[in-house]
Amino acid sequence: MARGLALGDSGPEVRRLQELLTQRGYPLAVDGDFGEVTRAAVVTYQAQNLDSNGEPLVVDGQAGPDTWWSLTHLRPFLLHPPAIDFTVMPLPELGGSARGRHALEAALGELKAGAGEEGGPGAGPWIRKYLHDLAPEGSPWCAGFVSWCFWQDPGGPPFPYTVSARKLFGELGQRGWAHLSGEPYTPQPGDLVVWARVDADGREDHVGLVHHVAYGVLYTVEGSNGPRVQGFTYVLNRMDRLLGYAQVPGP
Repeated sequence: MARGLALGDSGPEVRRLQELLTQRGYPLAVDGDFGEVTRAAVVTYQAQNLDSNGEPLVVDGQAGPDTWWSLTHLRPFLLHPPAIDFTVMPLPELGGSARGRHALEAALGELKAGAGEEGGPGAGPWIRKYLHDLAPEGSPWCAGFVSWCFWQDPGGPPFPYTVSARKLFGELGQRGWAHLSGEPYTPQPGDLVVWARVDADGREDHVGLVHHVAYGVLYTVEGSNGPRVQGFTYVLNRMDRLLGYAQVPGP
């Protein structure tokens, strides 16, 4: 195993570290120089992965034995994902675009306000707001919720408002912003996560917002996956019917 590496080191072992980080979805230049960019990648990796005992890695920005082990072994299965406070924004070190993080902040505001259905399934003033007069009450409102969150961006709406998860994912894919399931991509705060649900025509597709990824677990904030806007937890390597992720760049 390579020796411990830290800021200022250089050489073939640093190149190997950079190659492993890139392969695990934390891309950076493979130049053999352990500079600030490499340290930031190590910090992000450590914040999202586990050691050989299934415990969270120490986040110190150094490639010690536990970090090397994690980089060179398959991610262990986490039986009991740690609970988090979904009302708190994820740390900046976990990444995400400015627009995505702004949309996530808007989503957390709705969650804290208790947004959701009132008076029946898919009904009430919150849901009418998310559906934006594009579908009747009673319709799935996950994509409307995500659209509403992004439309709160002070720089203006980054994409057309839609209440269709499949249409939204297609729109972002055409712009080159999507990452299909199976691609080597680690979702970041404010990204969209999209699932195929029941019907092939997309009527039951579902979309939510990524809160963050940590220890092999995806934390999300979603609407229409229950009566209220709320947080959910998924083990990354056990997600069924995942279509992929999308990151809205900018501004």
